[in-house]
Amino acid sequence: MYRFILFLAGAAVALGQSADPSYPFLEKAYAAMKDHRYPEAVGAFGDAIAAATRPASGAVRKDFAYALLKIGENEAARDQFAEAVRVDPRDSQAALEYAFLCYETKKPIDARRTFQRLRLEGNMTAAQAFENIDQPLREGIERWKQAIELSANNFSAHEELARLAEQRDETALAAEHYEKAWRLRPDRRELLLALGRVWREQKRDEEAGAALIAASRGTEPRTAEQARELLPSRYPHVYEFEKALALDPENVALRSEFAFLFLAMERGGDAEKQFEGVVKRAPDDLLAVAQLGLLRLARGDTAGAMPLLEKILASGDQALADRVRTALSVRQTLEDRPEVPRARVSNEAKDLAEKSIEKGYLQDAVKYLTVAHENDPVDFDVMLKLGRAYNVLKNDRDAVKWFGLARKSPDVKTAVEAKQAYKNLAPTFQRFRTTVWAFPMFSTRWHDLFLYTQVKTEMRMGRWLRPYASVRFIGDVKNTIRLGPGVAPQYLSEQSVIAGLGLATRPWRGATAWFEAGEAFRFRPEQPARSLAVPDYRGGVTFSKSYGEAGWYAETNDDLIYVHRFGRDTLAYSQNRLGYKTSRAQLYWNINATVDLKREPWANFAETGPGVRFRLPSLPVLFSVDLLQGVYFIREGNPRAPRFNDVRVGVWYAFTR
Repeated sequence: MYRFILFLAGAAVALGQSADPSYPFLEKAYAAMKDHRYPEAVGAFGDAIAAATRPASGAVRKDFAYALLKIGENEAARDQFAEAVRVDPRDSQAALEYAFLCYETKKPIDARRTFQRLRLEGNMTAAQAFENIDQPLREGIERWKQAIELSANNFSAHEELARLAEQRDETALAAEHYEKAWRLRPDRRELLLALGRVWREQKRDEEAGAALIAASRGTEPRTAEQARELLPSRYPHVYEFEKALALDPENVALRSEFAFLFLAMERGGDAEKQFEGVVKRAPDDLLAVAQLGLLRLARGDTAGAMPLLEKILASGDQALADRVRTALSVRQTLEDRPEVPRARVSNEAKDLAEKSIEKGYLQDAVKYLTVAHENDPVDFDVMLKLGRAYNVLKNDRDAVKWFGLARKSPDVKTAVEAKQAYKNLAPTFQRFRTTVWAFPMFSTRWHDLFLYTQVKTEMRMGRWLRPYASVRFIGDVKNTIRLGPGVAPQYLSEQSVIAGLGLATRPWRGATAWFEAGEAFRFRPEQPARSLAVPDYRGGVTFSKSYGEAGWYAETNDDLIYVHRFGRDTLAYSQNRLGYKTSRAQLYWNINATVDLKREPWANFAETGPGVRFRLPSLPVLFSVDLLQGVYFIREGNPRAPRFNDVRVGVWYAFTR
């Protein structure tokens, strides 16, 4: 009967998983929602998601989104609904809310696609919303087609037709007319951005890359930034520059960068050709003029170089002139230039950052704030703004660094905000994390008190793997029980302290795989002659999923466990609850089952019955009471009664540091 502990341990693990560190924050969030304290609820939801040891459920994301809507944060609410749909694609209500918010926040393509999917699933509200979006697009497309028939070179008609076609997912039509509009107005590089976008949708990757490279080297900062976001993180290859220039031959910045790339590759002839193209299109680009002159001088073309170099010497640009004089072996004139005060540079950068933030250009804001910090390293307000910007850009690793610096601000308001933000983000990046839990439980079926507890320290290593060390205690008061005459005493628990080293994966969609090797130290050996210490190898996969965090909810906790020292057996547990949850209590119905690979009589049974879990305001523990009725699947050779009743009373306590 000692193997019965595996079932009880599985239940304890399942309860431990449900008592997530995020639970106190969720309690706070739902209590704040109930009292209409929405800003406080938003903060608590954020804390809960940051503290969670597994991805937040779709229900939590939805409730977070509704709280954000209450305080007018529509874009943030949209993103939370998107997460809810990602977690549970079947949640049509979350998808509908996401679609409406996409439309309100200027993302009509995503709105239309979502309404279309829901419409095909029979959602009448989505069908009407889809028609409200699609009808004007259809009519507009036909209207602009007629305009183009009357005037084939009408730039506005091509641009508007392409824009409407893109919104309606007619990518071939959109690409055709974006390209025609671009040919008519090659100075409008936002058309290249749009062209690259629709070519990507069509899987025309090389053409899309050329358009985006050209757009990213344009003179309009916002267009260039958006294009860079769509490009791969690597630097473009030579052939990609060539395709981009073939598409946009008048792009001086693109041609100049290509020329400098050839310089770095020591391909002087190719570089000279590209600099000639730059100087032809931008004769006042002194740097290109100087580089072209120096390249010609290096290959002995003095006649072609001197007019260009003399232009630099007469330009007044002392830095370039000094380079030319060096090349011509002329004495440099060293003139001190007036230095711009650092404070002025910092203030100008901060002003530009504020304007960028107001317009939503966060990448630009980060650049300006970085300049401001370099010129005034003790401006804590700049550090706080850098943290906010990186956080919104989902670069939390940099965000937590800046929040950590800003919390040392002498300004109380800045320090408090930075400390709270740092507290929310820092646990995600901690190298080591220690979890302690304890679960004493009394069972009326065995009239015995069991105790399970564990101390576990895990180390973050890479993206997926987390090595850990743990010490577990498993024991009970009675130790053995007799089931009848002629039946050997049955051990109710392992009566061991188990120390082990293990390796676990990061949770993925609720699933975690793990393996552990260690030593079990018995404090009540089963037989006096047996060793007090035996090797312990175990591993498996655990899965947990929950639906609903307030009101009606359902949750499942499933474990597949291999334990070497218990006859090399593999057991599967499924613990399921359906019920109603408030901020302090949960009423639910248990549906549990246990089976094993070797078909042992004791390890194959199911049980069901009501239960309640609750917290007392003054105690940091979770109480549980379960009234269960069970049945064994295997009767032959099983000394236990085929059916049993059990009342289990437990207390759960856990914390993470």
